[in-house]
Amino acid sequence: MSRAQFHRFMAEQAPSVVVMEACGGAHFWARQMIKLGHDVKLISPRYVKPFLKRQKNDAADAEAIVDAAQRPEMRFVEIKTEAQQTRAVLFRNREQLVHQRTELTNALRAHLYEYGYIAPQGSPGIKQIHDILDQERDDLPKLVRDLCRDMLQQIAEKTARIQAMLVQLKELVPGIRAE
Repeated sequence: MSRAQFHRFMAEQAPSVVVMEACGGAHFWARQMIKLGHDVKLISPRYVKPFLKRQKNDAADAEAIVDAAQRPEMRFVEIKTEAQQTRAVLFRNREQLVHQRTELTNALRAHLYEYGYIAPQGSPGIKQIHDILDQERDDLPKLVRDLCRDMLQQIAEKTARIQAMLVQLKELVPGIRAE
């Protein structure tokens, strides 16, 4: 059944309890089912796994989810709102950019180290790298200097994007602190 067919099928059903494993799209589908009048419960995959009786496939997963949901002590996952998911995407994207910037910075420092230049980590290191590249040096080939400048430009662009996302986060989550 396609997603559209599933949505139509569920729209035709009387309001009921819908139980799903909390996976990537579960929160979206939970909100859709709630709009259709259903009571939705999400179960963490780690709570479903012990109820899996045979090889993992859709039918076995469905059976395990039903078995797990019927346990009185079962704990369910809170359904995320669209706003919560939006904030999470923004957090993850910003975190990814921070990792990419760190990777670029470390690579840049390593390239310069191969030519005998040592730059400290963090912002002081970036300033020192700018100073190294701004000085005319015979021991640092022009191509290396140009490639390092390109990396500095990428780092600056990522820094600007990280700061822009921080502004967005502060608008969405007042009082947030981030690097």
